[in-house]
Amino acid sequence: MGLPSDEVVVIRQPERPGEPSVITISCPDKTGLGCDLCRVILLFGLNVVRGDMSTDGKWCYILFWVVERGKKATRWGLLKKRLLGACPVASSLLGMDSYYYGQLETEHQSQVFLLKFSCYDRLGLLHDVTQVLCELELTIRRVKVSTTPDGKVMDLFFITDTRELLHTKSRRDETCAQLKAVLGDFMTSCDIEVASSEVAACLLASSSLPYSVMEEMFNLELPDEPSTGSFPTSNNPSVIMDNTLSPAHTLIQLYCHDHKSLLYDIMRALKDYNIQISYGRFYASHNENCEIDLFVTQIDGKKIVDPNKQKALCDRLTMELSRPLRVMVVNRGPDTELLVANPVELSGKGRPLVFYDITLALKMLGTCIFLAEIGRHVAADREWEVYRIHLGDDLELTASRNKIVEGVTKMLMGWD
Repeated sequence: MGLPSDEVVVIRQPERPGEPSVITISCPDKTGLGCDLCRVILLFGLNVVRGDMSTDGKWCYILFWVVERGKKATRWGLLKKRLLGACPVASSLLGMDSYYYGQLETEHQSQVFLLKFSCYDRLGLLHDVTQVLCELELTIRRVKVSTTPDGKVMDLFFITDTRELLHTKSRRDETCAQLKAVLGDFMTSCDIEVASSEVAACLLASSSLPYSVMEEMFNLELPDEPSTGSFPTSNNPSVIMDNTLSPAHTLIQLYCHDHKSLLYDIMRALKDYNIQISYGRFYASHNENCEIDLFVTQIDGKKIVDPNKQKALCDRLTMELSRPLRVMVVNRGPDTELLVANPVELSGKGRPLVFYDITLALKMLGTCIFLAEIGRHVAADREWEVYRIHLGDDLELTASRNKIVEGVTKMLMGWD
């Protein structure tokens, strides 16, 4: 018998300042549930410092200890609603005989809208717009931004609405009003319409990348030497798989340096490989090192014994821990272009808040954006979401190329 829907997710605030909030989730299980929950937590700007999860294959019980990042207050009530939406509905509430609602679940395709607005350019403009859309729970699927020589900006955002209300006039008016409140007299026009099939086809169209750039950016070979540059020297993860400690489960032990989307990156990899977690424990220490123990099975309920499958999963997890994102600055003719790429889930979902973090980092560096584009590319049998940011020529840059790569990387990874 399932719990009532208002008890599926419980959030307990800390008793003393500085302590983590505790999120308790009890609901029917499904493959990939941990990934979906971690994605929501990441979307709300929270960092998981500890986690415990267990399941009997039908019902699961999950605990997350989370802390806020930055000064922005968390909308806890909305977070609870979104976490509840990610949980499979209890079979008793659906009138079904099986708990395996997740096996019957299909990926919901939200309607795509086109937000068009023009304004006068200023430093940090694109980040301020992105922040408004995030606060309104409007997901940016694609964006095309261009700046004219006379200082005007034409923005085209392909967006979907988490609240599924953008078809109403009141929701569209609210969006334009919020943008006007932030941009003021800089904004000259704003319009939102349903993306036609022809326009929506732009979602599938991405400008090509040079072969040399693709070869470097999408390289899936594991590094032979310790990390350097923007990544901590301690960021050399350990992934160990053991079949001797449990008669029914494979134990995966991970040790690595913490980063903002760590738990989501791990869970995304397991979801893509159809790996089910029976019991898991996650702990981040004060020195920013993390220990994760996961007792898992394949989707057929058996251990992972095939050496090829073991190596493939270990390599994938190692890559997610050492290089979850790709950041590089390249030449685009006489100009400079920032490229950021992150893997996409098999379900089609990309990592949350990437564009938000990129634009915030560039705003803090005092770097202007002349052109921006989000597209999808397939390389090495994986789909990647690629952000292309045109920064002008080297003479216009307010920070060196290395500083830009370092600043954007640290913002995306949550490193101070």
